[in-house]
Amino acid sequence: MTPPRSALGRFVADAHARGRLVVQPRMGFSDPARMRAGLLATRRVPAATVGTITLDSYTRLGEQAAGRRALDDGVALNGYPILLHPPALTRAVLAGVVDPHFPIQVRHGSPAPERIFDALVRLGIGASEGGPVSYCLPYGRSPLTVSVSSWKRACELLGRLRGKGVEPHLETFGGCLLGQLCPPGLLVAVSVLEALFFVQHGLRCVSLSYAQQVHPEQDLEALAALRALAARFLPGVTWHVVVYAYMGLYPRSRGGADALLAAAARLAVRGGCERLIVKTAAEADRIPTIEENADALRHAAASAAATPRLGPADVPDTGLLAEATALVEAVLSLHDDVGAALLAAFGKGYLDVPYCLHPDNAGRTAGRIDGDGRLVWADTGSLPVPEPVRGAAAGVSAAELLAALRHVRDRSDAAPSGAAPASIPTPDGTYR
Repeated sequence: MTPPRSALGRFVADAHARGRLVVQPRMGFSDPARMRAGLLATRRVPAATVGTITLDSYTRLGEQAAGRRALDDGVALNGYPILLHPPALTRAVLAGVVDPHFPIQVRHGSPAPERIFDALVRLGIGASEGGPVSYCLPYGRSPLTVSVSSWKRACELLGRLRGKGVEPHLETFGGCLLGQLCPPGLLVAVSVLEALFFVQHGLRCVSLSYAQQVHPEQDLEALAALRALAARFLPGVTWHVVVYAYMGLYPRSRGGADALLAAAARLAVRGGCERLIVKTAAEADRIPTIEENADALRHAAASAAATPRLGPADVPDTGLLAEATALVEAVLSLHDDVGAALLAAFGKGYLDVPYCLHPDNAGRTAGRIDGDGRLVWADTGSLPVPEPVRGAAAGVSAAELLAALRHVRDRSDAAPSGAAPASIPTPDGTYR
């Protein structure tokens, strides 16, 4: 039997079959007219595009009363307050814009998304993203137990869309934990585990995320591992892989930002991926405008169109697949219920995100950038990986950590205008 496809999944699959990378902004505005204008501008870009409605921080944190006061005071929020605008107004925003040739996705960032998903069901919007781990640990202090329970209910709630003839779609955010300095094996494992959580709670169409990191060849290997594990653990499920343009400190120069986005587009194509979440040249300073988002979409699409796809033989193997597999298998061995397994894994330190200060994270791991410019473990804590690193997490000095945080930004800004960033900073921040 052919697995079901959501509107987003079907659009992405059709574009991929035609050799086109789907490009998508992270756009959200509190003013409905501006939100509609942003969706229309995205649709008009001459590329395979998906629209985005990114929600505001008040909605993400469940602070609707504060959001209402801000709106009443004329304050522009940092996203679309889907719980504050009447459903009829949101339907008017979408009318004549969204159709099978232009699906949309609602992006939010909430560890407890039930009210958001209830609104999506009432509006008939079928695509969103997040996860019980990735929208809990990096963004606040909500207990992981609360997030897992909330996401279980939210997945089941989203499944009600089938009663309206809409197949829901969820994208894991697990491949983007903290945006940077988390070695790729853990990103891949959490992305797969969140997808398994979604499937266990009724979703049949998912996408798995991975954020561009610091080394293109290492990222290619990570994407190959992610696709291999998805093929193994998600039988009977329709899925695709979405790459995020770099999520850490972004280049301050226009040339550096454009080069980094072009590298993300090349990574997605070379890795056989289907969709790219773009960033703009304004990311280092402020929320981008509609036109800046459209420019980024055009630039990413053009870079993708000029990039040949790779075959499996072109992907290196330094042990990333073995590491990610060991992590996934160790977590799944803890409990048949994926949510319970995730909770147990964090309790044992089998999952442990570097530099994450959440109370439910053990905090015994650390990552660093090695002399070859790859993101590696400085300490694996209690992670059940094939080649543990028993360094001291505190052994990463403040100077090295700051250099690592600036690594991609500084490398991109130092490259000649329009050129791909190629120089590699050493751990002390100098270049060679």
